[in-house]
Amino acid sequence: MENYLEVRWHGRAQQGVVTAAKVLGEACLRSGKFVQAFPEFGPERMGAPVRAYNRISDEPIRLHCQVTDPSLVLIADPTLISTVNVTEGVPDDAIFIINTNKSPEEMRKELKVEGRKGIKVFTLDAAAISLETLGRNIPNTPLLGALAKATGFITLEALVDNFKENYSKKFSPKVVEGNVEAMNRGYNEVKG
Repeated sequence: MENYLEVRWHGRAQQGVVTAAKVLGEACLRSGKFVQAFPEFGPERMGAPVRAYNRISDEPIRLHCQVTDPSLVLIADPTLISTVNVTEGVPDDAIFIINTNKSPEEMRKELKVEGRKGIKVFTLDAAAISLETLGRNIPNTPLLGALAKATGFITLEALVDNFKENYSKKFSPKVVEGNVEAMNRGYNEVKG
């Protein structure tokens, strides 16, 4: 049985979850891991629910299908919790990272995982961070920073270095620095 870290991202179109999965995959690849990063979405309209996935391993990945048992779930839009089964397939030691200004305890109740003691819930106001650092509600990079802090399987430095290298040709220096600041704040402001 292969040992994979499986990640599922939940968000809405234009919140950057597909890009976040790609950034995470690239950073893990640069760190010597084997990775997959892929999206799943329906009609491409602003606000439509979107899922993205990562599969990360120290060994070559032979599985090529949707992630069904994620041990890490990141939620960019907490309104999806009431409309999408974000806890589907998660094991008893899963980690949730949620973009919200609510406490981890409040979100455990909303997720309906109070009785599952091994599940860890982390929260951060990624929307506020992105508005302050980027001028737009794109919570993906603060969530990446929070992921580095909450899990420890990838460093903040690896994420930041990868972002700078791969996105400085696509975005202005101001946008790149705003995203780096958003990652740093996500790392420092996550609660759980």
